[in-house]
Amino acid sequence: MKSTWQVQPERGSSALIRFIAWLSLKAGRPVGRLLLYPICAYFFASSRTARAASRKYLSTIFEHPARLRQIFEHYLHFSRVTLDRAFFLAGRLEQFDVSTDGDEIVEAQLRKNRGCLFLGAHLGSFEVLRALGMIERNLPIKILMYPENSRRILTVIEALNPSLAREMIPLGKPATMILAKQHVDNGGIIGLLGDRITKGDKLVRTTFLERPASLPAGPMLLASVLKTPVVLFCGLYLGGARYEIHFELFADEITIDPKTRQQDLQTWIDRYAARLDHFCRLSPYNWFNFYDFWEPSDGRP
Repeated sequence: MKSTWQVQPERGSSALIRFIAWLSLKAGRPVGRLLLYPICAYFFASSRTARAASRKYLSTIFEHPARLRQIFEHYLHFSRVTLDRAFFLAGRLEQFDVSTDGDEIVEAQLRKNRGCLFLGAHLGSFEVLRALGMIERNLPIKILMYPENSRRILTVIEALNPSLAREMIPLGKPATMILAKQHVDNGGIIGLLGDRITKGDKLVRTTFLERPASLPAGPMLLASVLKTPVVLFCGLYLGGARYEIHFELFADEITIDPKTRQQDLQTWIDRYAARLDHFCRLSPYNWFNFYDFWEPSDGRP
């Protein structure tokens, strides 16, 4: 997998993102959704790298060359989910039909008064989970993320909901592990997306959608240090105003023995990749990694 997403500049200005969010919240979600068509058309025409990545992914999952309308639909799904972030951050969940599958798994962990790790991917909407958990249910969720890669989105989060913006633990800092450990030891929940490589990551080769890929070992190593249950999640966008949050118990505890470290990592990474595969096939347009995810070793486009 190439980590080119780290060096690609964020597209669009902070002012434009804030304006669209403000206008949509004031004028209504239908107005904001109408604006997405010309915006998507512009990025569809101008972002050749992202367009090629979308084509490669969709061609892989549909098992035929992706059509332009399918690629554009992929862009629309991403833009609609991004627009809805503003409404989730503003606490306007009443405008959405949100269902959950596996909610009892989270409730069981909370009854034990144990912390846990929510492990997701760039699949669907993370904000629908954060809004539902932190705003409606007041769950103690802190997010691990790289703020330097999401500056423009973070400015929107800070403007719409400063309290959510504060519930973040920056990755890659000396205190990251200490803060995360303290939070789960106090019964809190850590949220982490585990499908993107960052500089210096240890990589594990695996198979995703029947193609060779690499995934970072960091999330599994973090989980083994935290010694906490791991719950897989994704908030799939189903069209219109419908979302479905899925929870799965991934592990009661991830153990990585120093003597069998590579083998243990391989087992957990392969299991994670298999679940990503499942949810991508369940809802293909919800996969939002617009860069070349696979290693170019199998000769396929």
